[in-house]
Amino acid sequence: MSFDLDHLRQLAQDGPFARIVVTRTAGSVPREAGTSMIVWAEKTYGTIGGGALEYQAMAEARALLITGGAVEKTYPLGPGLGQCCGGAVTIVTEVFDQHTLPDVTPFARRISGRLDRPKTVDDMIGRVSQPTMVDGWLIEAGHEARRPLWIWGSGHVGRALVSVLAPLPDFRISWIDIARERFPDAMPPNVDQIVAAEPPALARFAPQHAEHLILTHSHTIDLALCHALIKRGFGEIGLIGSDTKWARFKSRLRDLGCPNDQILRIRCPIGQPELGKHPQAIALGVATELIADSSAPNRKEQIDRGTA
Repeated sequence: MSFDLDHLRQLAQDGPFARIVVTRTAGSVPREAGTSMIVWAEKTYGTIGGGALEYQAMAEARALLITGGAVEKTYPLGPGLGQCCGGAVTIVTEVFDQHTLPDVTPFARRISGRLDRPKTVDDMIGRVSQPTMVDGWLIEAGHEARRPLWIWGSGHVGRALVSVLAPLPDFRISWIDIARERFPDAMPPNVDQIVAAEPPALARFAPQHAEHLILTHSHTIDLALCHALIKRGFGEIGLIGSDTKWARFKSRLRDLGCPNDQILRIRCPIGQPELGKHPQAIALGVATELIADSSAPNRKEQIDRGTA
């Protein structure tokens, strides 16, 4: 529910885009205020809920790409679009490129109000947590720090995890493997691709509160990563493998001098066994656990302290 300036700058590398953001809702609606999506001439990123609302908003966004500017519009979902939700959604659509994105956030700009910024807008800047219209001006807060998530390995499970987790706004993903050709050709915009011949050597660069998912092609590398991250400090570690692999790793990590309480913080196996062992099933189970963890009452406090 914020204006993620760094992410938008990455998206602007693909050319000018229209950004659609939900600013107000009433009644039953597909998505909450603060939800946004990006529309280029020939592709999109994100969703405001799909259906007739999104189809209409995308068409109007593409028209705005030609004319430029900014538009605020309210859509009554039932009588206006024939959707069964029955509520109403107000969206603002704006066109940006690399030159028109702001330098800093919070970001206040005129949509339909007076040209000079009203004092009411100045009074609200820094106090909003979601998009807020004040006297025709739209104010959005800066994006909160993303959770650093390091995914070690780009095999079938690694690719499935990135495909599920990359669209979520909570994570900043670092994706590591030993060779560039092991990665897919197309990389999601909020994923940092890192090629390292010796992945465990990168552990010292990971934030000490980062979360890690270890699923490389090599048990030797997996073990070395567990050892290096215990020495470095970590927020969470998930290790792919069987109960037999984990029993063997625990013994070897103790032999390497790792404290038992730190070893037992590693989760192995990862995912939810009842979903099965298909890569996408594992990814869904892991993503569910990560999202549930992000909803914990003390999660923001942990992130602010750097202990998450």
